[in-house]
Amino acid sequence: MAYTRKDVSTLTRAERRRFVRALLELKRRGEYDEFVRMHVEYYVADGERGLRTAHMAPSFLPWHRKFLLELEKALRRIDDAVSVPYWDWTRDRTPSSAPWTEDLLGGNGRPSDRQVMNGPFAYAQGNWTLKVGVTDVKFLTRDLGRARDPIRLPTKAELEWAIKEPVYDASPWDSRVTKGFRNRLEGWGTGRGSASWHNHNRVHRWVGGVMVGGASVNDPVFWLHHAFVDLVWSRWQRRHREHRYLPAKQPGPGDPQRGRIVARHEKLPPWDVTPDDLEDHASIYRYG
Repeated sequence: MAYTRKDVSTLTRAERRRFVRALLELKRRGEYDEFVRMHVEYYVADGERGLRTAHMAPSFLPWHRKFLLELEKALRRIDDAVSVPYWDWTRDRTPSSAPWTEDLLGGNGRPSDRQVMNGPFAYAQGNWTLKVGVTDVKFLTRDLGRARDPIRLPTKAELEWAIKEPVYDASPWDSRVTKGFRNRLEGWGTGRGSASWHNHNRVHRWVGGVMVGGASVNDPVFWLHHAFVDLVWSRWQRRHREHRYLPAKQPGPGDPQRGRIVARHEKLPPWDVTPDDLEDHASIYRYG
């Protein structure tokens, strides 16, 4: 039977408590840090060599769908009543709204070093030491809204700008593409500063701290953010039923993206699944 991913703002106190406990237990076992390592490994920029699967590529959405499913499997081995809630950042838009409560993810970082001081994931609690990252910082950091250079969360209108785009993705299949739903949602834009970050990317920067960069999984809000991104993909699929994941096949010989992206029926590293396999999640989970 399919389970439900709920809006984080609707979770009961008991549901919040169980979700937090499962995350902390996964961290205690050392399994959580493996998810951080995986995301760091597969965060390959389009300026680098090799295959891109997690970001700046058509497979951004199915890769993170599978990543979420793997995390959920691990959590449900600890507590089979737990699923990942989603954070609708077009509605819950302030540092005092869900999910930034003391009984869930805790709040903003302090001004001096952006260390999160309250909630179950605060370093002082002793249960959430960062062991995998791009710096040596051991504590969770956040800069909600970016105090020195303010940035706002994406609006419903900005999200609609992505969802209304009927084509899934387009050449050159990377961060430079200006057409297609995938990059309008992933959010690589042109120009400089906050105006160049759209939707998914801007949320990472609004949260700040460790959420900026490949080790963003160190902040548990990563999962709530990507659950909402996954929900948005589901909405796009329902609206544009005649459109599918692209590319259907590898770009032609001589194309610089040939062999650097995953086509619809090709395996999506590091798993033995294809984007085609991941397009329909109805038998596994639904959104409430």
